[in-house]
Amino acid sequence: MSEEQQRHVAQSNNTNNHENDVREELQPEPESPQDAASEQSAESTESAPDTETLLRQAELKAQESHDAWLRAKAEADNVRKRAQVDIANAHKYATETFASDLLPVKDSLEAALAAENATLDALKSGVELTLKQLSAVFDKANLRELNPAGEKFDPHRHQAISMLPSDKEPNTVINVLQKGYLLHDRVIRPALVTVAQNKDA
Repeated sequence: MSEEQQRHVAQSNNTNNHENDVREELQPEPESPQDAASEQSAESTESAPDTETLLRQAELKAQESHDAWLRAKAEADNVRKRAQVDIANAHKYATETFASDLLPVKDSLEAALAAENATLDALKSGVELTLKQLSAVFDKANLRELNPAGEKFDPHRHQAISMLPSDKEPNTVINVLQKGYLLHDRVIRPALVTVAQNKDA
């Protein structure tokens, strides 16, 4: 090998050694386990909210729940109050329709009293018409009369004033001294009656 060739080989070796040194310098040093753990801890600390933030969030949620409860309670109170007013009005004005229907009857009676020089027949005719008006009002209100003459005595609907000997079957209503009245199926006034009993009794 000539001297020139030897110099060329030596230069080549020096270049390779220099490149290896550069690569070693550029290559990052491996992280130690302690460094990796420290970095993960720092990342976790940055991503997780602190205690103060969690406390504020919990307080906000609690306030929202309390406000929602207050609104629901207020609404329930309003519904209850409206219901009480409705019930009170229903009791207070329960007879409004019945009272309105009675007004024409009163008007007819007042007109009859105001009539001058009315004959007895005219007064009687006016009273009969007024009675028909009143009966129509009673029918509309489901107010029915009890006139049990000739019926079997019913202690739930009739009130016996006396018992009289009669040819009729015992416990039969002989006379009706005062009519009774039913409102729907409820007795609001029993009929006052006399009841038959055996002549031999």
